[in-house]
Amino acid sequence: MLKGITTAEDAAIAVEHDVDVIWVSNHGGRQLDHGLGTMDILPEVMAAVGDKAEVVIDGGVLRGTDVIKAIALGAKAVAIGKLQGWGLAAGGKDGVVRVLEILEEEIRVSMGLLGVCSWTRLTRP
Repeated sequence: MLKGITTAEDAAIAVEHDVDVIWVSNHGGRQLDHGLGTMDILPEVMAAVGDKAEVVIDGGVLRGTDVIKAIALGAKAVAIGKLQGWGLAAGGKDGVVRVLEILEEEIRVSMGLLGVCSWTRLTRP
């Protein structure tokens, strides 16, 4: 696993060196005051990686539609650390549980609006 990939070129180099999981992350955008968001670079990373590695993404995931978009673009997993942190800060364990309930409901409603009932039905248009 290699975390911190922010370009298709870096992703291609990683898979050339047999990295089996590419983690697209800009570390929450805290390192630089400019640059593309992870969701913006995900399509080009997916094109560079193909089926040579799994792709995980984090950064900028604030609602269920962000999770759906990332999965539809090809990510195998979506990290939601910021949301869990907010829940923990707001209400401890119960806050984390509530954040996850809200996220699940947003995903469920959004998938229904899209007319899909399975992650495998989410595809890039």
